[in-house]
Amino acid sequence: MTENALTPSELERYARHIVLSEIGGPGQQKLKKARVLVIGAGGLGSPLLQYLAAAGVGTLGIVDDDAVSLSNLQRQVLHDTEAVGSAKTGSAAKALRRINPHVVVEAHPVRIDAANAAELIARYDVIADGSDNFATRYLVADQCAALERPLVTAAVGRFDGSVTVLVPFLKDGEGRPNPTYRDLFPAPPPDGLLPSCAEAGIVGALTGVVGTLQAMEVIKLITGIGEPLIGRLLLYDALAARFDTITYRSA
Repeated sequence: MTENALTPSELERYARHIVLSEIGGPGQQKLKKARVLVIGAGGLGSPLLQYLAAAGVGTLGIVDDDAVSLSNLQRQVLHDTEAVGSAKTGSAAKALRRINPHVVVEAHPVRIDAANAAELIARYDVIADGSDNFATRYLVADQCAALERPLVTAAVGRFDGSVTVLVPFLKDGEGRPNPTYRDLFPAPPPDGLLPSCAEAGIVGALTGVVGTLQAMEVIKLITGIGEPLIGRLLLYDALAARFDTITYRSA
């Protein structure tokens, strides 16, 4: 049996994937072989990690230096009341193993920063950023571009969310480099301009919608199906129940 061959238990678990002609057995083997790093085990990271684990992504890395607090539980559904006070990486790892024991979870209970970002990112095939601050988003985007790692990045606030896919090291159909994060957002906003979730509030279900969209984009990248959100920013307005797409290009 090859390293990424599916066991009888896995064949049954992933049967609804395998019957899809776009995924099939070969696509499921790609998922099993894949290594995905998720930055943040919070509102976005919770549904993202749950669906990637359920989908059979072979190795999931989790970066988060925070502990579970009671106020997290309204949206961070990967954690439960008993996990309050414990490290989010540990709580997430336990939950993911309950969802799918075939998945290897690598916990990184640290804050990703300039000193460790390159080392962490280089160990994985696809990166998904569910962080809640601009400094981390820019750092991760720059490092992913330098290391040629596909990045699925998202953001949420109050009743709105957005998702895009960044592969600036590849060219589009016209032979132009795909855009970078800085082509979309040239510079971060001044400190204090945008309130945090703690200050402005956020509907918990919103993170479920956007985090699940992130998971779908990661699965598409791994299996090579569909059209990832490259050069497109998907916007979701929860109050209006409306999706819009903005196209952007490299400078």
